[in-house]
Amino acid sequence: MKAESAIRRKQETAMDVLIEEYIREMKLAAGLDRQRVSEAWDMASGAGRYTLGREFRNGKLTVTVSSSVIRSRLYLQKDVILRKLNGILAEDSLFSGTGDDSAPVRDIILK
Repeated sequence: MKAESAIRRKQETAMDVLIEEYIREMKLAAGLDRQRVSEAWDMASGAGRYTLGREFRNGKLTVTVSSSVIRSRLYLQKDVILRKLNGILAEDSLFSGTGDDSAPVRDIILK
């Protein structure tokens, strides 16, 4: 019989669990969420190359675009973009969200 090692093995942990724990312990969730919202905006709106700035705070995404024509078109599609944006974030396993079942992005402000 083999003698038991003095070092005890820790229980196996899945990599996705380890990543979530790391993000939580290093307090990276807020910054990562802002990045994920920014990427979701580009996918949902299709206006990524016209977007000059993005700020996500308290459920409001403030977006600055380079063209008044693009801004007007985005404004007319705001509800559709908002649904797409929240759909993308709901499927994103790295997005921590608000912690409840409400939509993480509640409003889009276009500048």
